[in-house]
Amino acid sequence: QVQLVESGGGLVQPGGSLRLSCAASGIIFSITNMAWYRRAPGKERELVTIQTATYNTYYADSVKGRFTISRDNAKNTVYLNMNSLKPEDTAIYYCNTDRPGGTWGQGTQVTVSS
Repeated sequence: QVQLVESGGGLVQPGGSLRLSCAASGIIFSITNMAWYRRAPGKERELVTIQTATYNTYYADSVKGRFTISRDNAKNTVYLNMNSLKPEDTAIYYCNTDRPGGTWGQGTQVTVSS
């Protein structure tokens, strides 16, 4: 069974940075495409970025050039480095595979506000 534990969120001022982490278990991490999603207040969950097992990446236009996804296969962990944060980045951030089933972690709250 997939288990996902996100961490690293917090309150940051506009223009600031955060690094999110997600520890995954119950999957063969090294051959799994991993992704970050987010749900902003009052909105549906949306895809933010994907990194494939072969290290190809995709970014939503809204975060391109500001966010970077990376992974450590030895630690079964995926990261999201977020720079130049904007108030519209405020959301709960989740990690999952690129084809999520019904299992999600608790997410980590990111709030960008002055």
